[in-house]
Amino acid sequence: MLLEFWTMISADRPATRLATRLAFLVAGFGVACWAPLIPYAKARLAVDDGVLGLLLLCLGIGSVVAMPMTGMLSARYGSKPIVIGGAIGMAIVLPLLAVASTPLMLGATLFLFGGSLGSLDVAMNIHAVEVEKAAKRPLMSGFHGLFSVGGFIGSMFATFLLSVQIGPLPTMLVAAALMLAATLVIAPRLLTTVKADGGPLFAVPRGFVLLLAVLTAIVFLVEGAVLDWGALFLTGQGLAGAEQGGMAYMVFSIAMTVMRLTGDAVVGRIGDRATLFWGGLIGIVGFVLVLTAPIVAVAMAGFLLVGIGLANTVPVLFRRAGNQSIMPAGLAVAAVTTMGYAGMLVGPAGIGFVAQLTSLPASLWMLTALLLLVTLTAGRVAGRPH
Repeated sequence: MLLEFWTMISADRPATRLATRLAFLVAGFGVACWAPLIPYAKARLAVDDGVLGLLLLCLGIGSVVAMPMTGMLSARYGSKPIVIGGAIGMAIVLPLLAVASTPLMLGATLFLFGGSLGSLDVAMNIHAVEVEKAAKRPLMSGFHGLFSVGGFIGSMFATFLLSVQIGPLPTMLVAAALMLAATLVIAPRLLTTVKADGGPLFAVPRGFVLLLAVLTAIVFLVEGAVLDWGALFLTGQGLAGAEQGGMAYMVFSIAMTVMRLTGDAVVGRIGDRATLFWGGLIGIVGFVLVLTAPIVAVAMAGFLLVGIGLANTVPVLFRRAGNQSIMPAGLAVAAVTTMGYAGMLVGPAGIGFVAQLTSLPASLWMLTALLLLVTLTAGRVAGRPH
């Protein structure tokens, strides 16, 4: 009892919250630093778009493979060593992405990079759940918002250095050094508690946890759809030219970031149930505006609403996964994270398949219908603890 009391006190410290925020920031920063390297990798390897697409898939496969393993390891050893290992792994592999000279080498390197990212992603969410529990107030939205901030900083940082002819390898070495420096700050401030010692190392998600995983996959699918298909929809419908297509994801991501950074206060005021119910509903209204937009301004307003509505749904779902009692929290968070990433990876390809059989607007209408599940299940998800 005394140990549990001390754990709760040590978890609710500014230093621990800082370490958690920095972990999310490092993850977003590292991923964003890779994105500007993609054109350089394509030119260096002299591959076509099809081969490049398969290589990029290696990152997602590495993440999805690592995530369940991370849940198992966290259940036995705690999240701290995995947060540290994942951050260091990303920092070490990042410069290798700038010099991989064959498709096989790049694919293997992306797999390792994705594995490090997947491990860090699951472990930092497990850690965030514990910190939020100790604080007894919503913190998860702010943690997730720092991932978006890290992505913004990383993309700006890498793009600036590359634009002034610093070169891919020196740029990634500097980025890696910054990530390692942040990890040195993070490491001593993380919780050291071991989770579920002697408990199961694997559990198949079922019931309530499975519902959380499916809902997370839907929300991640929406994010992937806006990223991969938003620009094509705008240009295909004649609402914008090719040079303006990227505005869809830009507006969406800005809304997501702002709402997550302010989301803890909002969720603390209205509660998890209202956040899911109204968030899903606002997302649906946003998609309806996008799909019926006569002009690009209306479509932009729609993408803005989608970002506003869905920004805080995933943090709520992670919180609920960490607070349920059906299976160990670490395994539940790992299952929810894995399903979410699977939705983001596989979903956009599924949208393309449906679009080929019908049309892109029809496939996006189907996605809008899926969002109804978020609204309709809000009461069950945010009801009494399971």
